[in-house]
Amino acid sequence: MKTWFITGAARGLGNVWAAAALGRGDRVAATARHPEDLKPLIDAYGDSLLPLALDVTDRAAAFATVEQAARHFGRLDIAVNNAGYGLFGMVEETTEEQARAQLETNLFGALWVTQAVLPIMRAQRAGHILQVSSIGGIAAFPTLGLYHASKWALEGLSESLAQEVAPLGVKVTIVEPGPYGTDWSGASAVHTVPIAAYEPVREARRAGAANRAPNDPASTAGAILTLVDAPEPPLRLFLGAFPYAVAERAYRDRLATWEAWRAVAETA
Repeated sequence: MKTWFITGAARGLGNVWAAAALGRGDRVAATARHPEDLKPLIDAYGDSLLPLALDVTDRAAAFATVEQAARHFGRLDIAVNNAGYGLFGMVEETTEEQARAQLETNLFGALWVTQAVLPIMRAQRAGHILQVSSIGGIAAFPTLGLYHASKWALEGLSESLAQEVAPLGVKVTIVEPGPYGTDWSGASAVHTVPIAAYEPVREARRAGAANRAPNDPASTAGAILTLVDAPEPPLRLFLGAFPYAVAERAYRDRLATWEAWRAVAETA
């Protein structure tokens, strides 16, 4: 039996993973801004689920909620930083408020929960932190500049973190899903006010997305359970087949550009 702490568990991937963990007999502290949204899980799994209210942008609340979960269950084995949303719009269109809010949730929210669980996991000499990034954490697309900024930052933070905590018995995995049918681009999304000059870019992006059907979030459950059961989990794990072609193209292009400009670089 493992004990999980999952943020953003009311819907989407967090909800799927909470149900998968509970369904096999694990215990889950599940957080949501509105814990009443967790009622289906409460009804199905009873005392194995601890529903908790949490806005991950509130650092003090993150520490208090993690402490409450650890006190309730006695330990925390897996922490899943899943809470987040998509900000859609061009970089020029993005307001200061929108930019800061995106980073507060997707980056700083994960940082606060990570800092809160680490003393517990260090004391246990065991634990596994799952940082939910995206294929958008290693490759970028137009209309998602600030979302990419939050996920690229999370990836860098997490790669350093993994090296820092490995000697202490704590594992870190960056989970990089492809497109899934969640609220990320629907009810949870925030949109900028469009500038007309960018409409051709926006239209091309819409056309590309229209040709790609999102995968079922439920299909990720088995992969996540396999990941957390692995004695030596990877630093990174894609979810779905879609990210592979994107990543291969992105890294191929980067290597080619660096090599093409190597002579210039080495004059510096």
